[in-house]
Amino acid sequence: MAEGVSVDVGAVKHRLGRVGVWMVSASEAPAEVERRVVVAIEQLGYCAFWFGETPRGKEAFTHAATVLSWTERMLVATGIANIYGRDAVAAANGAATLDDAWPDRFVLGLGVSHAPSVTSRGHDYGRPVATMRSYLDAMDSAESALPVAVPRVLAALRPRMLELARTHAQGAHTYFTTPAHTARAREVLGEDAILAVEQAVVVGTDAEAARAAAREYAARYLRLPNYRNHLRELGFSEADLDGGGSDALLDAIVPSGDPDALAERVRAHHDAGADHVCVQPIAATLDEQAEHLRLLAPVLTT
Repeated sequence: MAEGVSVDVGAVKHRLGRVGVWMVSASEAPAEVERRVVVAIEQLGYCAFWFGETPRGKEAFTHAATVLSWTERMLVATGIANIYGRDAVAAANGAATLDDAWPDRFVLGLGVSHAPSVTSRGHDYGRPVATMRSYLDAMDSAESALPVAVPRVLAALRPRMLELARTHAQGAHTYFTTPAHTARAREVLGEDAILAVEQAVVVGTDAEAARAAAREYAARYLRLPNYRNHLRELGFSEADLDGGGSDALLDAIVPSGDPDALAERVRAHHDAGADHVCVQPIAATLDEQAEHLRLLAPVLTT
């Protein structure tokens, strides 16, 4: 953070609002398609737009700049920027550059990612908590000519990373989880820290089609040790985690139904302690996701 400048966490919570959008597909979409979608999302009244960073997708900071340039009010958040993608000084300066150009509209989500993504870049995957702590300390030691302090949240699921999010950042961004975990996360973070929770949903009442879409989405995460360890701690068995996920796990992680039913899941996260829930509609294209967000908007953004 810039010397002598601090983040007003309460103001960040207010700007984030109660509900935002998360889109995993945005990092690989052509600019002209993404521009059309994010403008529509802002017009629907969603308060924040979250996106990920993958080795084959858009670089997080330039991606954020393009989305900020296309929109007028909506906050833009990295969910997450991979710390192995740039050194700590570059991250500090990049975040400060975005905040200087678009004041109070950027939230820096940082994460250690997963071993396969890190090794594909040619890096060794270090111990997650120790590696993140060293990175944040280096960010805080970086000198900057820009007198800004950028809010940052950490990708955190398990207790030690959540504790680091409380002590070394303004809060946590959780992903692929349940309201029960949200309650646990709030307990670790305390009352003041930001808790921004991703919630994947399948909009539709065709149970068989919804289950297939949820299973295809979940399968990519259930291959990763970080998520499997997290879900075991929540009480799911090995049988729940295999084969793309049991029906019980899918119902817990990726609910489906009509907008009113899905709004209940969002409310469950808020009731469990989330400040902000970023909804990720699971669909084949960005345009389909945007249509599902339009259907959800009357029950989520009013």
